[in-house]
Amino acid sequence: MQSTLHKPAFNKYRFLWVLFFVMPGLIIVSVVIIYPLFASLLNSLYSWNGFERQAFVGLENFKSLFTKFPYNQRVPNALMNNLKWFFSAMLIQNVFGLLFGYLLSRNIKGHEIYKRLFFMPVLLPIIAVGFLWKLYYNPQFGMFTKIFELLGLARYSQAWLGNAETATYAIIIMNIWRWIGFPTLVFLAALDNIPEDCLESAHLDGASEWKIFSKISFPLIIPSIMVITVLTLIGSINVFEQVYSMAGLDGSPNYATDTLGTLFYRTAFGSQASTIPVVSIGSALSVIIYFLCLIFSVASIVFFQSKEVEL
Repeated sequence: MQSTLHKPAFNKYRFLWVLFFVMPGLIIVSVVIIYPLFASLLNSLYSWNGFERQAFVGLENFKSLFTKFPYNQRVPNALMNNLKWFFSAMLIQNVFGLLFGYLLSRNIKGHEIYKRLFFMPVLLPIIAVGFLWKLYYNPQFGMFTKIFELLGLARYSQAWLGNAETATYAIIIMNIWRWIGFPTLVFLAALDNIPEDCLESAHLDGASEWKIFSKISFPLIIPSIMVITVLTLIGSINVFEQVYSMAGLDGSPNYATDTLGTLFYRTAFGSQASTIPVVSIGSALSVIIYFLCLIFSVASIVFFQSKEVEL
C-alpha cells in the first residue's frame, strides 16, 4: 500500500492574520535598523561636500579612518576605550551580577527588598545618573571627596574626571552601578528555574555548594550567560550617553574617554570643539560599528551554544 503525503492547503486568512501581527515589527526593524544601515553603507561609498553626495570613492572613506589624521589616532584610542568598557563590564558587572543573583536565589533575609534595590538604578534616565555622578566626582564638594576626607585619605582625592588616567574608569564605575541590577535579576531568574530535583539529588549525594554550582547550576544557566554577554558586547561597542553626560562629545580630557559612539557622532554631526561634520567618514565608522556588533555577537552565540547542556 502506498501512502500519499498531502501538502497542507494554503490558508489565505491565516496568512493575512499572521501578517497582521508580524508587519508592525517588520516595519519598525526596517525603519530603525535596515534602512539606516543601507543608507550609511551607501553614504560611506561617496564623497560629501557637507550637504549632499558627490563622487563615488569606493572604500576610500574606510581607508581614511585608519590612515588620515586625526582619525588614525582617534579610532584606535576610541576602540581601546570600548575594550575597557567591555572587559570591565564582564569582569565586574556580570561576575558580581552572577554572585548577587546566586545569593538572592538562596532566599537570604530581605531578598525581596534587595531585588528592588538592585534593579532600581536601571530604571533611572542615564542623563540624570550621569549628572548626579558628575557631582559625586567633583573634587571640591563631591561625595567621594568627602568620603576620602572622613577616612583620612584626602591626599588621594583628585579630579577623577579631569585626569586622563582615571576618567574612563570613573565613568565605567557609574555605569556598573547603574546596570549591575540587570544581570543580577537575569541570573536570579535562570537559577530559580533550575529543577529542584537536580539540586536535591546532588545534596543527597554529599556534593558541596561549590560542586553543585560549578557542575550543575552554572552549565544550566549558559543560555542566560550568552544573552548577558551579547548585550554587554553590544552595549560596550555602542557606549555614548554615559560619556556624553559626564565628559561631553569630545571625550574630555583630551579625548581620554572617547569611544566609537562619541567619535561617530562628532564626525558625522560635529561638535563645538571639532570641525564641520564629515558625513562620509562618519557613515563609514557607523558601518564598522554595526559589523563589530554583528560579528562578535554571532561569535559569542556560536561559542555559548556549543557549551549548552540539557537535562
